[in-house]
Amino acid sequence: MTHPFSDPKIRADFDDAHDFDPADPMFGLHRSELSGPAMGRRTVLRLLAASGLLTAAHLVTRSSPVQAASGGHLRAAWTGSGEIATLDPARINQVLQFQIASQVLGGLTHINGDLVAEGDLARDWTVSDDGLEWTFNLHEGVTFHNGDAFTADDVLFTVERSRDPNKSIHSRVLSNVADVQKLGDHTVKFVLLAPQASFLVKTLERASGRAVTIVSRGALAEMGPAQYGLTPVGTGPFRCTFHELGQGVVLERNENYHREGRPHLDKVTITPVSDPEPLAAALEAGDVDLIGGNNPPPELLDRFIADPEIEVDITADVGFQAVWINPHREPFRTESFDKPIEELMKEKGFMVRMALAKGLDRDRYIKQAWFGRGLPAYGSINPAMGYFFDGDLGEDSPQKFDVEVARKLLADAGYPDGEGFPTLKLLCSPTTRRDAQVVAGIYKRTLNINVELETKDGTVVLQDFLAMNFDLGRLGSGGDFDPDDAIVDWMQTDSKFNGLKRDKEKMPFGYWSNKEADELIDLQRLETDLEKRKAMVQKANRLTSEKVACAFLHHPASVLVYRKTINYPAAARIPGLVELDQVSFA
Repeated sequence: MTHPFSDPKIRADFDDAHDFDPADPMFGLHRSELSGPAMGRRTVLRLLAASGLLTAAHLVTRSSPVQAASGGHLRAAWTGSGEIATLDPARINQVLQFQIASQVLGGLTHINGDLVAEGDLARDWTVSDDGLEWTFNLHEGVTFHNGDAFTADDVLFTVERSRDPNKSIHSRVLSNVADVQKLGDHTVKFVLLAPQASFLVKTLERASGRAVTIVSRGALAEMGPAQYGLTPVGTGPFRCTFHELGQGVVLERNENYHREGRPHLDKVTITPVSDPEPLAAALEAGDVDLIGGNNPPPELLDRFIADPEIEVDITADVGFQAVWINPHREPFRTESFDKPIEELMKEKGFMVRMALAKGLDRDRYIKQAWFGRGLPAYGSINPAMGYFFDGDLGEDSPQKFDVEVARKLLADAGYPDGEGFPTLKLLCSPTTRRDAQVVAGIYKRTLNINVELETKDGTVVLQDFLAMNFDLGRLGSGGDFDPDDAIVDWMQTDSKFNGLKRDKEKMPFGYWSNKEADELIDLQRLETDLEKRKAMVQKANRLTSEKVACAFLHHPASVLVYRKTINYPAAARIPGLVELDQVSFA
């Protein structure tokens, strides 16, 4: 995969955007330049650079939009799970879910094709000189799908609901919000504890943030949270008119959508499809127009590329994928990760963990499992995060592939050439089954150990993972463009994916816990000095690599596949999202 900064112009623009004084709490920008609903290119690039969010994708010149036709019924296949478990933003924990919820629900902001947050339900906004007070003027005349008027009260209700960890798994996203105030029926003010350049995206954006994705007070009270999770009522471009677990979702055009001219489609039917061959057959026959959810199975891509009726769009993606190792099970039991690495390397359980990490031939894995489409991973911070990516980690990490060292570690732990090593179960979904087979084959080849696949539906895999019910787990993050979505969501003791539903009497922590990493990750969230934040992020990332929070595998590519009867504008091409409100039939 080509390095994202190989283009000299992109590299020059990237460097120019970072030419500012990090000591300035507003990163060298006047508050008037930060006001919405839109910002100039210079302001956008400078602000993204200051928060560490700027990537090569922001600097690519976009083509002019194509005139969209109106109407039609789009049929989409959603990969990654046999069912869409929930569309309640407070409970969403999978990319394939928030892709759909983003069609139904609104936020104060929404990310655009340049990966920048622009006004959605917020008409415009202003920022105080110290960067602590953000005042948003809301669009008037906006209604929820049930006819209720959208007002500032809905913003306050959503924030209070999302603050409650018993109701929302995203409560930590709001930890930098000291207060939210209603200044009028259509004006709200957020008061922050510290300046936060990623506030518009990480906290307020309707898809990637999810903490302030606006929910309907009236619909929740009438329907209850369970039904609301199936057929949420929002202000978005589509109404959810049907949702049955295992069957799919039906969306219909919101005729009263506040963005004039959108959506273009009359109806969207979304059907979960787990198996590769039925997915390919449906797309090739024209029974499916577009593939959403997770990336299509990699073994199908060359087949799709060769088909003149199918468009395959591949770009750099965010996120990381890994093999997770349960520290509460033999033969890799690890009582604490707070010890110095020198002490950990004397423990047999940790030796096995390190052997599993060093025994992963990532180049072979990417070639066999992903047909060369991806980059080896040694931490959760990915190249799409631009400034924060540590290009040296692949050379320095103890997880770097070394078959001789890995075999010696296994022997020192009491398993020479794999002798006496128990057969392990590798938890995976139908979508990840093929690459899990590659992982099992590599372990047999390098360490002479046996790994059997334990294949379950994606929703069940996640529940078992959260309950720490696995030996090895083959999962990863779709992520966003801020380090918080890697290290905060995955690499802290209290991270939302870290054994959230485990038996806490038997397991004091989930798959990983380290006090130094916890402290660094907490500090970097509020650090406005770019260099200091980068140092904290990279140090925490290295800790997770050195102490084997998991065996990191790869950073994926973002793959979007659709039939050429579909017009999918470049402005709507966002890694991790599927922007159906801009899609039309050609």
